[in-house]
Amino acid sequence: MSRHVILLLAVTCGVAVGNVYFPQAISPTVAAALDASPDAAALTVTAAQFGYAAGIFLLVPLGDRFPHRSLIVTLLGLTALGLLAAGAAPGLGPLVGASALIGITTVIAPIAGPLAVGLVAEDRRGAVSGTLLSGSLGGMLLSRTLGGTVGEWLGWRAPYLIAAALALITAVLLWRVLPRTSPPSRQRYPSLLAEPLRLLRAEPELRRSCFYQAMLFGGFSAVWTGVALLLTSSTYGMGARAIGALALVNAATMLCTPLAGRQTDRRGPDAVNLVSMLGVLAAAAVLAFGGLGGPLGMAALVVGTLLLDIGMQSGMIANQVRFYALRPEARSRLNTAYMTCGYIGGSLGSWTGARAYAAFGWPGVCALLVVLTGAALVRHGFAHRKRPGILAPVRQPVVPEPSVAP
Repeated sequence: MSRHVILLLAVTCGVAVGNVYFPQAISPTVAAALDASPDAAALTVTAAQFGYAAGIFLLVPLGDRFPHRSLIVTLLGLTALGLLAAGAAPGLGPLVGASALIGITTVIAPIAGPLAVGLVAEDRRGAVSGTLLSGSLGGMLLSRTLGGTVGEWLGWRAPYLIAAALALITAVLLWRVLPRTSPPSRQRYPSLLAEPLRLLRAEPELRRSCFYQAMLFGGFSAVWTGVALLLTSSTYGMGARAIGALALVNAATMLCTPLAGRQTDRRGPDAVNLVSMLGVLAAAAVLAFGGLGGPLGMAALVVGTLLLDIGMQSGMIANQVRFYALRPEARSRLNTAYMTCGYIGGSLGSWTGARAYAAFGWPGVCALLVVLTGAALVRHGFAHRKRPGILAPVRQPVVPEPSVAP
């Protein structure tokens, strides 16, 4: 797979992931235009997020059953239809329904990852995973800013219509450049859905990767939930735009994830996991000063959230390299199990983060981050004691990859 195709896949991941996040920026505009309450308009965001979780569970396993090119292009086409329906929605009810469809079908990133690592050499998988993750991060961060700006200028329908055009353009480009692969599995759909649970039971390294991600992503979500509450409190007295600006600062993470991928290829996933966990603990120490307010507190929030983002995303790349090597014929199902566990951890992290802030303020959120990261670090220590050579890079045996049709 050429570098240009990998970059196009990374852009496609960003376009797809952005469909889940740009509605957050235009929710107030939707409420005003459709004469709905802010809580009711926020249902468009909730529907997209729950739809995305459902799409991970229901559709990502199909990456092992159908040719990747056809599956990705079909999902992009369905996403474009959902975006067009949302942009033309006459009321809030149809908009919420269209948002759910968009969330379900825009699960391109977790399907593109297994495709890409299956078509490159083993010593490039970390770098490729990092590049795709950079694209997803770009979509997550930039879609809020661009969606809010376009929504203010042209109305809330414009971001949906622009996103539909981007989905169609990327679908056409991918149809032209992606290789045709032969699916590695012939299992029926019910068996595919049950397979992630069976893989979790059978593969201890998958369970370990899932635990690491659930803990670190839980801490990540708790911090960002708490940051929104802290910045809008009397300590800072800022508005929602400040939250978006802080998130945009962390776009620098996009430059670090390819480096983390190359280090994973060179040193092995466990070494990168250890550094990422220590980095998150350092982030917690810096973030603790964010409760002071003023310029010093804001600087601590900027530096601390940047360290947190780099640590969490670097750990994610290491985890993916580890479990992708387990069963090349089941990478989409492995990714389904992993992302579902990570999403559960993130949801619980947001919930506990809000309650930690309500009970103990900002120090409670920082303490929660330490506890969750500490749990991952303890688990990593037990794994190292059982296998003393765990930090050395391990070359997996060569396993035939899915064939590529001419």
